[in-house]
Amino acid sequence: MTDSLDRLYRAVIAAKDLDPSTSRTARLFKRGPAKMAKKLAEEAIEVVIDAVNGNREAVVRESADLLYNLTVLWASAGVRPDDVWTEMQRREAMLGIAEKLPKSPLKLGPKPGLPSTVHNERRPIVAIEGGALRKRR
Repeated sequence: MTDSLDRLYRAVIAAKDLDPSTSRTARLFKRGPAKMAKKLAEEAIEVVIDAVNGNREAVVRESADLLYNLTVLWASAGVRPDDVWTEMQRREAMLGIAEKLPKSPLKLGPKPGLPSTVHNERRPIVAIEGGALRKRR
């Protein structure tokens, strides 16, 4: 999987400066991070709706769109797939690969060989410009 995301990331980087009238990727870069974030949120909602509805094929299709839009946002933010994999490895060392870090550092007990404090700061909620998010067909 990492190879596929790495290839997608390289393709996104290569396409970001193409003609926005012919490249969806270039158009997203031209419109900026707020538009990228809105597209990512829309795709995430579509995955959720299809999963709740039990539509496996739609979950697969929408997940591909979600990963594409996530990769575009990563590229815009200067984040490389390797940066994300490094964070995943750090988390795996703390809690195991199938766990998410808790929001509060108090929930993390000290682990042998790891620092006893974890920097986990809440971020402010940011509104995404534009209209309501809804599933399109």
